[in-house]
Amino acid sequence: MKIPFVSFLPMEKELDKELRDAFDRVLTRSWYIEGEEDKAFEEAFAAYCGTKYCVGVGNGLDALILILKALGIGAGDEVIVPSNTYIATALAVTYVGAVPVFAEPDIRTFDIDPSRIEAAITSKTKAIMPVHLYGQPCDMDPIMEIAKKHGLKVIEDCAQAHGATYKGRKIGTFGDAAGFSFYPGKNLGALGDAGAVLTNDEALAKKVRALGNYGSDYKYHHIYKGNNSRLDEFQAAFLSAKLPILDKMNSCRRRIAARYLSEIKNAAVILPFVPDYAEPVWHIFGIRCAEREKLEQYLNEKGIGTNKHYPIPIHLQECYRELDFKKGDYPVAEEISATELSLPMFYGMTDEEITYVIDTINGF
Repeated sequence: MKIPFVSFLPMEKELDKELRDAFDRVLTRSWYIEGEEDKAFEEAFAAYCGTKYCVGVGNGLDALILILKALGIGAGDEVIVPSNTYIATALAVTYVGAVPVFAEPDIRTFDIDPSRIEAAITSKTKAIMPVHLYGQPCDMDPIMEIAKKHGLKVIEDCAQAHGATYKGRKIGTFGDAAGFSFYPGKNLGALGDAGAVLTNDEALAKKVRALGNYGSDYKYHHIYKGNNSRLDEFQAAFLSAKLPILDKMNSCRRRIAARYLSEIKNAAVILPFVPDYAEPVWHIFGIRCAEREKLEQYLNEKGIGTNKHYPIPIHLQECYRELDFKKGDYPVAEEISATELSLPMFYGMTDEEITYVIDTINGF
């Protein structure tokens, strides 16, 4: 049996008419930027997540950059980010001129460990950027308490966690603002690059929108040195077609994860841990294995697609060599990078496919 790491085909087949209708609506209107589709999706996604405002942007990285700029964070400032995350989190901080300061994760959940945050705070710290990695909600209560104690902003990186909840409340609603990515592979994915900013702060939402539109509050009037980052009408329309089945797609992922968690019984495999406060959406189902490379080769030979998230931690990436980190500086992130292996996880996986993955791992 061959099982891909990810497949969009079941979802695209189910939504074929809706996606084609979305395309036709935009083409018929001949309005491609800042139109009715963008407005409708922003309202629907804000309502789904439980925030007052949603601003569509070009991609998830831009979402974080625009939030940081709107909050006035820049040169000379520091932002605390997890040492274990996708590089976009740190790049956003870098691109506004600030410095990413790493805090280690909880190795069980892969998310930033709140108990390690305060040690990273200095007089230059302006914000904490927790990442709900792999669709697993961060422990937000202590993070918010630390931020309040030190007068820091909180920017949630929700790029992998559309619909995840913390103590029954959707992520993206705790901090000052949240950035989402709608890259095609996300739980809620566009058919190209797209992103959004969520916030309950009206002034912040307006500033983000202006910054993403060349710094303009109205045509040819520029109040900021802005960017060009707007959610185009096609992607907004496609996202509106998918949003109504997001909970259904997430339920499918939870069903797959529940089987993995209960039926994988190999002592060589460490399964992810789900705290009582969390209801993940399993963008990634990441196991850990000391013999990761052997396991990966074994699964691939058996026709099972895998991936690694992420094989080189940010502090050891060549592009951040100016920060002068060395191997051993962030051992938890390095341990995850050396042992994490992501299993097939996508909407439409059949019971037969799930069983084959489980049985194959148990035979390793």
